Order: sequence, then C-alpha cells, then structure tokens
Amino acid sequence: MLPRKYRLKKKTAFNATYKTGKAFHKNGLTVFCGRIKKNTELEFVTKIGFVVSKKVHKRAVKRNRMKRLMREAMRLHIKSYDNEFNTKYLSIIFTGSTKLLDKDFKFINKTLNELIGMIEND
Repeated sequence: MLPRKYRLKKKTAFNATYKTGKAFHKNGLTVFCGRIKKNTELEFVTKIGFVVSKKVHKRAVKRNRMKRLMREAMRLHIKSYDNEFNTKYLSIIFTGSTKLLDKDFKFINKTLNELIGMIEND
C-alpha cells in the first residue's frame, strides 16, 4: 500500500492536476503533473493518484488490478528513495489505458519508472 502521506485524495486536487496540461505518455500509461512547487522554504510532499476509467474496461476487477499494479510499482519506487521521494510537482496522476489490461507487473513497473524519469528530467 502506498504510504498515506503520498496519497492524492480530493476531487479538487485531481481536477487541478488535470487542468495544468502537463502530461507524458508511454506504453499505455499516462502521467499528469500538477503545479510546480514554488515555495522552497516549506516542505511539500508530492501527492500521487491512480486512475483507470470505466471506458478502459467495464469490470471493476480489471480496473482495480491495474491500479493495484501501478500502486505497487510506485511503492517500490518510493522505497528505493528511502521514503523521501519528491519531485518538483505538487501532484502526479497515473492513468491506465486499454494497452495495460493484460500486462504483467514487470511491464507496468518498467513503464512507470521510465515515466518518472521523464518527469524528473523535464
């Protein structure tokens, strides 16, 4: 499970993240980046959300599996940073598409790590 301090929960936060227009795509996984952190004096933690639309698959079991795999890949990525994962963005949303439906954990983990690399190099 993703640590509580990293979870993006509020609908307003999701909507604000989508409105910024910063997005990266790779192998059926899309990442939307929220506002850039401006005040460096305060310690802001990057919040992370996961979304799989009903348009991807009508069965909740399939959608939830995709979100679980993305969450686990992100948890392992955070763990590799010794629980100090932070980017220059306030919020990040990972969105799955139909291309990820039958993919295994290795593929999703690799794609997610590549997207995080794109975010950090931007």
